[in-house]
Amino acid sequence: MQLNNLKPALGATTKKVRVGRGIGSGIGKTSGKGHKGQNARSGGGVRPGFEGGNIPLIRKVAIRGFNNKNHKKVYATVNVGDLEGFEPNTVITAELLYEYRVIGKMQPYGLKVLGDGELTKPLIIKANKVTASAREKIEKAGGRIEE
Repeated sequence: MQLNNLKPALGATTKKVRVGRGIGSGIGKTSGKGHKGQNARSGGGVRPGFEGGNIPLIRKVAIRGFNNKNHKKVYATVNVGDLEGFEPNTVITAELLYEYRVIGKMQPYGLKVLGDGELTKPLIIKANKVTASAREKIEKAGGRIEE
């Protein structure tokens, strides 16, 4: 095989169809759109899922599961490994983490510390929730947690 011999397989590529180029082409005059009607117009047609005025299937199918969006407790989460960049004995709060762009936005239920990563420095962490693995790693590094 050489570069000058490369080409698409026979039938793999097709020429672009040029519509509206005379009656002999088979797709002249109305360009394959038929006569008048919604689909013949520019921008015509119906949206995906539209079934001609019938109740669409997606509305007939029952909603399954449970969504607790109204009473969900949303925390700003941070991993123990993300706190490694701070100086020893720093007081870590949600405001400080937001200022340093460690968390994206302040959440209504505050800060939750997760246990992914390693921590070698003693830190004072003020959080609303701390997982068991995160608590173990923070205390092992000599830090403490204030909930």
